Amino acid sequence: MAKKSKKQQSGGTPATVALTAAGVTYTVHAYDHDPSHPSYGEEAAEAMGVSPDRVFKTLVADVDGTLTVAVVPVAGQLDLKALAAAVGGKRAAMADPALAERTTGYVRGGISPLGQRKKLPTVLDASAAAHATICVSAGRRGLEVELAPEDLRQLTEAVLAPVGR
Repeated sequence: MAKKSKKQQSGGTPATVALTAAGVTYTVHAYDHDPSHPSYGEEAAEAMGVSPDRVFKTLVADVDGTLTVAVVPVAGQLDLKALAAAVGGKRAAMADPALAERTTGYVRGGISPLGQRKKLPTVLDASAAAHATICVSAGRRGLEVELAPEDLRQLTEAVLAPVGR
C-alpha cells in the first residue's frame, strides 16, 4: 500500500494522483530541499540515503523537433545520440528549460515523468531494470516517489534503452 504524505492526502501532485489512479504501489519520500545544492538528483539521493544509481532524474530534450523525456540515473549523464536513436530520431539537444516547464506543468528540478500536462515520448534508461525499485521526482523539489521500474515504464509508455552514460 502506498505511504501518503500530508500533501498527497490533500490531493497530491499530478504524479502521485496518476499513480494512485493507476493502482500502482509506491512510496513517497519527502525531504527539505536546499536551493544551494548543485544537483537536485544527488541532493535527493543523499537526503533519502539511497544509492545514486537508484535515483533517476527526468530530463526533457528536443529530438528532431519533438519534446522527449529521458529518465536516467542521477549519477550519470544523458547520452543525447542514444536518446535520438531510441526514438528513431537523428538529433537531440536539451530542451529550453522554460518550454520544458510549460509543457510538463512542472518546475525544473521537480519535473516528474508521471502526470505531465502533455504526454511526451519517454525513454527510461535500461539500467532501471536492474533494480527492484527506483526513485523519480514526484512533481516538486523535495518530493520523490519510489516505485518498480516496470510500473514506471508502463505508465509512461516508455521505451527501455541505454540512454545514460
